[in-house]
Amino acid sequence: MDTLSYKTVSANKATVNKEWIIVDVKDQVLGRVCSQIASILKGKNKTNYTPHVDCGDNVIVINAEKVKLTGKKMTDKQYIRHTGHPGGQRFATPRELMEKDGRRVVEMAVRGMLPKTRLGRKQFTNLFVYVGTEHPHSAQQAKLIEL
Repeated sequence: MDTLSYKTVSANKATVNKEWIIVDVKDQVLGRVCSQIASILKGKNKTNYTPHVDCGDNVIVINAEKVKLTGKKMTDKQYIRHTGHPGGQRFATPRELMEKDGRRVVEMAVRGMLPKTRLGRKQFTNLFVYVGTEHPHSAQQAKLIEL
């Protein structure tokens, strides 16, 4: 057996091939589409996936305000944050967040599915979420994929 032909190739910062992908989340279920987006951001859809390297693609999400939640989650689910001051706990429903900024719900869902490390924070910077169909990344010639 020739052991030289069975070398494991690990990706590094120089050998990673990052692409641009557009995802249209109009009328898609939030959790299901965000888990696939998080997988693309991590690079798990690639053959040279390496856990400790940012080898994921850049993802552009359009129509973020038209994402769906199943059941009564739009009014019953609560996002909790804290201002840092005593008595500063704040609650918001997905409907309230969508009225303020339609991107927040998708961003929070994807961020929660990425690793809570320096690498996860770096991978989150490869996500671009936009309300509506227009985005400023036309020069990157992104590919539209169906999830």
